[in-house]
Amino acid sequence: MNRRKKIKQLLQAHAKKASAKLAPQNKPKYISKADRLKLAEQAGVDASTSTEG
Repeated sequence: MNRRKKIKQLLQAHAKKASAKLAPQNKPKYISKADRLKLAEQAGVDASTSTEG
């Protein structure tokens, strides 16, 4: 019984991972802190140039 249970658990875990991989990803892509700062800096520069002109 114990051996069957372990094998069943392994197969279920593999099936779960496979189905999760096929499922659509709704989570946004991770952006690192440094990249967020760069984007904010660029947005600030863009905003200041558009208000001057």
